[in-house]
Formats: sequence, structure tokens, C-alpha cells
Amino acid sequence: MANVSHRGDMATHPDVSEMRERYARMLGGRDVALVDGPVFLLGLYCAASPWILHYTTSQPALVTHNLIVGIAISVLALGFTTAPDRMYGLSWAMCALGVWMIIAPWVVGSSPDTGVILNNVIIGALAIILGLMCAGTAAKSVPRP
Repeated sequence: MANVSHRGDMATHPDVSEMRERYARMLGGRDVALVDGPVFLLGLYCAASPWILHYTTSQPALVTHNLIVGIAISVLALGFTTAPDRMYGLSWAMCALGVWMIIAPWVVGSSPDTGVILNNVIIGALAIILGLMCAGTAAKSVPRP
């Protein structure tokens, strides 16, 4: 049986170049914590914002809307983390959700007040910014020929 208890230098391992390539492919040159974490937190805040800002009785349609969109943003973030190769094509969906969040108070809500509008505009702007960052990260991680 091989002795695997020693802690030698990996540079002498015969498959070190293949392991480095596989590791680089797996990460795709992206920094998960800098993009995916804030996207997930934004989704959680979006889902909880009607209760945080106390507009559950004045805007019941926006309560349901923000809950659903917040869950969708959080699911996208989890997908970006767990299956980045498949999910980073959906980075532009974050931008679309951001635009929708900005216009939703007037489309979904009924005469929203300034606090509700400001909340959705800020969430939407952050979703657009983070979606563009995800798309930029995905574009950088695409292997060049």
C-alpha cells in the first residue's frame, strides 16, 4: 500500500499540470464570494423587504411580487455558486429582474408611496449592477482559443 501520510511538495507530482488545469477550469477564473454572496443577500432582502418596511397591508400585490422576485434572485445566486458553467449564461436575467424591479411599483402596485418606490428602485439598481458584474465575470472566464 502506498504511503500517503507524508506532506511533500506538490510541484513534483507527475499530474500537477493536469490538476492545475482542472482546478482552473472548475473555478473558471471567477471569484465566487465577491459576486454570488451579494446576489444571494439581495434576493433575501428583496423577499423580506415588505415586512422590513411594513407595507404588507398597503401594497399586498407588491408583497407577493417582491417575495417571488426575491426568491428568484436567491435561486439564481445559488445556481451561480453550485453550477457556474451552466448558470452564468443567466447573468443577464439578473439585469432583466433589476429593470423589472424598478418599474414594478407602478405596474404591480397601486399608488405606491415614496418608500416603496425607493426600495424597489434601489433593489433593481443593485440587481442590474450585480448582474453586469456576473456577466463580466462569466465573459472573463470563457476560455480563449
